[in-house]
Amino acid sequence: FLQLSKATARFGSSLAATARSVAGHRLSTNCLLLRQSFSPALCRRWVATEPAIFSSTAASVYTVARRQKHTDLRPPKPTIAYRLVASAPAGLQPYLRLARLDRPIGTWLLYLPCAWSITLATPAGLLPDPLVLGLFGCGALLMRGAGCTMNDILDRDYDKRVERTEDRPIPSGQLFLIGQSLLAACVLFQFDWFTVGLGVASLGLVATYPLFKRFTYWPQAALGFTFNYGALLGYAALTGTIDLSVCLPLYAAGFCWTMVYDTIYAHQDKEDDLIVGVKSTALLFGDATKSWLTGFTLGMSLLLATAGANANCGLFYHAGALGQLGQSGADCLAKFKSNRNLGLAFWLAIVLDNFFGLPVPGFGGGFEESLFADD
Repeated sequence: FLQLSKATARFGSSLAATARSVAGHRLSTNCLLLRQSFSPALCRRWVATEPAIFSSTAASVYTVARRQKHTDLRPPKPTIAYRLVASAPAGLQPYLRLARLDRPIGTWLLYLPCAWSITLATPAGLLPDPLVLGLFGCGALLMRGAGCTMNDILDRDYDKRVERTEDRPIPSGQLFLIGQSLLAACVLFQFDWFTVGLGVASLGLVATYPLFKRFTYWPQAALGFTFNYGALLGYAALTGTIDLSVCLPLYAAGFCWTMVYDTIYAHQDKEDDLIVGVKSTALLFGDATKSWLTGFTLGMSLLLATAGANANCGLFYHAGALGQLGQSGADCLAKFKSNRNLGLAFWLAIVLDNFFGLPVPGFGGGFEESLFADD
C-alpha cells in the first residue's frame, strides 16, 4: 500500500509538473503531443482539457513542429513567381500573396488534370489546342486563387494559431474573392453551354471544401473531388460531351493523386492541427501513412491505365502511367512539389502518345491501329 501511495504521489507530481510546463509552453518529451503514434480523438480530448494549450496561440511553437521546422516557413527560393510578386507595388502584394501567386504549385496541381483530359480528347495525330490549354490555365490560376481566398477568410481564426499560416494576409478578402470569381466566370463562358453547366456544378465543391477539415478526418478527399474536376471539364470543353469510360477513371486517378500529395502536405501541420482541432488524413493515418499512400499510388496507376486502355492509348501513355509510381524528395514540401513534375511528365507522355500513336507491344493501342481498323 505504501509503495502504491508513493507511486501515485510521484505520478501526481509528474502530472503537475507537466501541466506547469504546458502553461509555460514548455512541453515535456513524454507529452502525448510529442509522440509519433497517437489516437487523434484521444489527443484532442487530452488537449481540450488543457486550456493553456487550447487557448494559447503560442503553445503550438513548442510542439514537434518547432523541433522539426516547417519547410513551408523557410524563405521561398527566388522563383520567377516569387520575384514577380516581390517586385509588385507594395499595396498589391498582399492580394497576390492571398491568391498564392508567389507559390504556384497548387495552380499546377489544379491545372494538370485539365491538361490530361484536354489532350486525351484531342484527335489522334494532333497536338492539343494551345488556346484551350491557355484558357484552362487562366481558369486554374483564378479558381485556385479564389479557393485560397475563401479558405483564408473562413479559416482566419484557425490560421493565426498555426505556425505555418499565422502571417497570411486577409485584406478586403471578400471583394477580392468576388473579383477573382467574376474573371473565372468570363473564362468559363468562352466554352459551350454543356461545359458551362458542368463548370457551374462544381461550385458547390469549391465553396464547401474549406469546411470539411472541421468535422471529418477526410478533408483531403473533398479536395480530391474538387481539384480534379478538370478531368471532366477539359474533355467536355473539347468534345461537348463526356466519355465516362475515359473521364471517370481519369477523375478517380486524380482523386488518388490528391490523396497522396495533400496527405504529405498535411504532415507539416499535424501537431498544430491537434491544438486547434483541425482534422486531416495525416492525423488519421498516423504511422500507417506510408501504407495508405502506397495504396493510393497503386490505385492511381491502375486507374490511369484503365482510362488509357478505354481511350485506345499507346506506349508513351502507359509508360507515363507507370511513372506515377515514383516519388522523390527529402521532406514533406519537397515530396509535395515533386508531384508537379510527375504530373507534367505524364502530360508530356500523353502529348507524345497522341501525336505519334505507338502501340503497346502485344496489346495494340495507338492511333495507327484505330485508323486502319476497317481495312
